[in-house]
Amino acid sequence: MTTLTEADAVDGLRDALGLLKDREQVAERLLVSSAKHSFDPDKELDWDAPFEDGKWFWPPELVSLYDTPMWKRMSEEQRILLSQHEASALASLGIWFELILMQLLVRHIYDKAATSAHVRYALTEIEDECRHSKMFARLIERGDAPWYPVSRAHQNLGRLFKTISTTPGSFTATLLGEEVLDWMQRLTFPDERVQTLVRGVTRIHVVEEARHVRYAREELRRQMVTAPRWSQEFTRVTSGEFARVFSVAFVNPEVYTNVGLDRREAVAQVRASGHRREVMQTGAKRLTDFLDDIGVLRGAGRRLWKSSGLLA
Repeated sequence: MTTLTEADAVDGLRDALGLLKDREQVAERLLVSSAKHSFDPDKELDWDAPFEDGKWFWPPELVSLYDTPMWKRMSEEQRILLSQHEASALASLGIWFELILMQLLVRHIYDKAATSAHVRYALTEIEDECRHSKMFARLIERGDAPWYPVSRAHQNLGRLFKTISTTPGSFTATLLGEEVLDWMQRLTFPDERVQTLVRGVTRIHVVEEARHVRYAREELRRQMVTAPRWSQEFTRVTSGEFARVFSVAFVNPEVYTNVGLDRREAVAQVRASGHRREVMQTGAKRLTDFLDDIGVLRGAGRRLWKSSGLLA
């Protein structure tokens, strides 16, 4: 007679095989999509066209100081200049984050079958992220705003995270970095107030990142079912801490100095801004709803997410 323990083992094996089959099916679909909808930014975009006078580099409602007392005192020219510097800072942040993501993906597939669709898609995504990083770098170089590296503390925290992150933790951080920016870029690329080149960059990124988000979501959902309990709890805490780092790094204070604003006053007004808080929480809501559904936003991790300002 089959014991309960043996039956559980059979069921567990069957479930594991089902998850692996589903993983392969998702990866196959994403590989087909990649073949149809991938772009070469060097050829797709007109990098030599001049910027258009009076156009923004980021939608004004998404600029950090929007609707603050300082914003109301600024001239239109200074507001547009701030949008250009913030667009450059976000592109710089995107490069930093994508370098982390590529290393995490390589770690994820290191000991997996190279012939699987799951690994082949991960390699395809790394290829996409390489192009995105080069595209962001070229956008920064094309404009008059500088490259804005993250702080030394955040650089070192990134190194630590890459070393200690679990697989579900890696995919949680991937989604955090991709989905908030993706929400903003979906508002940017159809906005005719924004520079044509910036709209083109965000359009390419949105189309290709949609596949990356699907891949990360599906894998994270599987991981939160199959990972040991300690790994699940570690993921909750590390993802909450990464949310706090991300929310701080999202605006580089140097942008205020470089456009002639008082840095301390600007940072204080951004932190006090109800509009800015709403923008960040709205941008993160689709992600936080998903993380809540799969059990990431619990306990100490949830409290850290709340303290980041990304979760109401």
